[in-house]
Parts: sequence; C-alpha cells; structure tokens
Amino acid sequence: MRWAELLVLGTVASYQLAALPFAALLHRLCTPRRCSPAARYVSLLAGGCLLATVSMGGYAALLFIPAAASVLLLLLASPARVHSWAFGLQMSWQTLCHLGLRSQVPDPQDTRPAVVLSAIMLLTQKVTSVALDVHEGTVTLAPGQGVLQRALPLCSYLLSFPALLGGPLCSFRRFQAQVEFPLASRRRLGAAGRRCLCALALQALRAALEGPLAAVQGRAGLGSVLSVWAQALLFRLAYYSQWLLDEALVEAAGLGPEAGQGDVAGSDLWALESTNRVAVFARTWNRSTSRWLRRLVFQRCPARPLLATFAFSAWWHGLQPGQLFGFLCWALMVEADYRLHAFLRARAACCAARLLCYGATWLFTQLIVSYVLVAVETESFCELRRLWASPISVLPLAYSLALLLL
Repeated sequence: MRWAELLVLGTVASYQLAALPFAALLHRLCTPRRCSPAARYVSLLAGGCLLATVSMGGYAALLFIPAAASVLLLLLASPARVHSWAFGLQMSWQTLCHLGLRSQVPDPQDTRPAVVLSAIMLLTQKVTSVALDVHEGTVTLAPGQGVLQRALPLCSYLLSFPALLGGPLCSFRRFQAQVEFPLASRRRLGAAGRRCLCALALQALRAALEGPLAAVQGRAGLGSVLSVWAQALLFRLAYYSQWLLDEALVEAAGLGPEAGQGDVAGSDLWALESTNRVAVFARTWNRSTSRWLRRLVFQRCPARPLLATFAFSAWWHGLQPGQLFGFLCWALMVEADYRLHAFLRARAACCAARLLCYGATWLFTQLIVSYVLVAVETESFCELRRLWASPISVLPLAYSLALLLL
C-alpha cells in the first residue's frame, strides 16, 4: 500500500500550516490603500517561488519550466488553438515527470518528488482552466497592455503560494478580481480558523483510530473486508483534513472560489459519509476537481463521456496499475449505480422497503468506495492481485453483473 502518501500529505500539511500566518498577514497588509495590484501579484508570486524552492529543492525546476512555457503559450497562441496546445503541452510534461520520477529508486523519507508531482498536477488544472476560458472568450488577456503587465497576473495565478501545494481550483477571473479588489474581512480569517480546527480534529481522530484499526487488520487479515474498509477510512480522513487545511490557507489569503465551490465543507463530509449512491460520492469527492473534469472531459466528449472522464482521471493521476484499475472500476460502479437505483426505486413501494434499500445500498457504497480507494493507492501488480482475490471483490463483481443485466 502507498502509506508513503500519508507521509506526503503530512509534509504538505506542515508547509501549509507554516504559510498560514504569512497568508493572513499578506491579506491584512495588501489593502487597496496600502498596496497596488502589481505589488500584490508580485507578493503572491514571490511567496510561491520561495515555497516551491523550500518544499521541493532542485525539483522545483520541474514546476517552473511548464509554468513559464504555459504563460508564453497563453500570451502568444490564438484563442482558437490555445486550449489544445496548452492541454497537450501540460499533460505531456506531467506524464514525463510521472514516469521519470517514479522510475527512480525511491527514498521513503524524501517527499520532494511526490510534492512536486502534486504541484504539477494542480498546475495542469489551472493551465487548462484558463486556456478554456480564453478559448471560450470569457477571458481576454488585455492585448493592449505590455507583455510584462499581461504575464504578471498569469504567473501569479499559476504559482501563488496559497494554492501551490493544494487548494480548490479557482478561476482566473475570480483570482484577478480578488487580487485587484481585495476585501479586508475578519469573516475570512474566522472561516480559515474554523477550517483549521476541523482539520486538526480530523487529524486527531485519524491518529486515535490508527491503532485500533491496525489491530482490526491484524486479526481479520490484510485481504479481508474489514481490513480494506479500515485502510480506506484512514485515507479518507487524511484527505478530508488536507482539503480543509488547503481551503483555510486560501481563505486566510483572501483568495479561493465562491462559497460552496471548494473541495470540501462540513455538508460535503456528511454527504460523502451518509450517501447511498456511488455516483453522488464521485461528484462530491474533491468537488473542485470533479467540476474541472466535468468541464474538461465530460462535457466535451461526444461518446462514452463517463468512461472517458474516469480514464483521463487515471492518466492525470499517473497511470499506475492501481490507478488504471481503480478509476475504470469506479466508472463501471457509477454506471451500475444509476441503473440499480432506478430499478430499486420502481420496486420499493412501502416505507420499510425503502429504508431497507437505503441501508443496504449505503453499506454497499461504503465498501465499493473503500475498494476503489485502496485500489487507487496500490502501486504493484502483486498487491493488486491480492486485492482482487479478497472477498470484497465480490461486491464490484455483483455491481458489474447488475450493469449487464439492467
């Protein structure tokens, strides 16, 4: 299992916590009366370059090169072709980085390669998002201004320190508006504080559950249903905590998407853990990335958009064996979920039957999501075969059979 992923999340969390006071200070100081928009852009960009250098070391060059190339492409390419060129350039570079860094002999204590890969994946989101905006005509890069005046907001958007290592995807237009017309608000700092407290509470819960869940895995065996569920629960808690901390940092800096458009909120946590629909879980999990995938792939694919979206997600995550298997399995489970619930709704007439269906499908959703998450976090074929041979594989097979029959 990729338990190193938890180490990477912990490393990123430490950098995000260290950047929080600087983000709050920047937000308080960079008011329209004290600071010009250019100075705010430069501050965000300089902070991003410094954070990249500290957290990635020499690997930071792998982030700076595509960022600079993307800015040149966005400024020079025609709006009709900018999205195709930006998509091809960024995904090619990201794939080469995934293959090159993961072919090295890994050092379990060196998190820099994983941190830079995560930052490059986030850079891909921002580059393709602004390229789509330019292609669709919703963003014009001020052709009447000088090159430096046009390049500075783009560079700051791609490398700003609050969203460099994590954070929900924010559109370029909203980023520009927040930088050029900042609102000094205590409400933002209060929201950032609440998210930090929630993130720390989830981290404490994960630390408290780690020992008992390890004991459960030891008694039940690594391939058992309880073991897979326990592993997935630890991963989910780590991701929830990291997303809340990411949003706290962008809130403290006065940046970020509109309310309800981020990665996770309190209502999202309840929806994720209480839903009995695999499809709802897929839409709510990492919400801003889900919306980005929907806009980039699902709405633009003429045939099999659901399968294409999950296949591209596997490519974007790195094309490891577990990622390929996990995301394609997830696509099948979502498609089966639509048909199975339509079938059950037509036959669950009384209240008792509906409650029974909800309880059963909630349990199935929990186990299927656990199976997919553990598969995605699996790197080797040996571990993948062991997961495939475990008893929990019966449930995805049953859903696949339901998809064929219904």
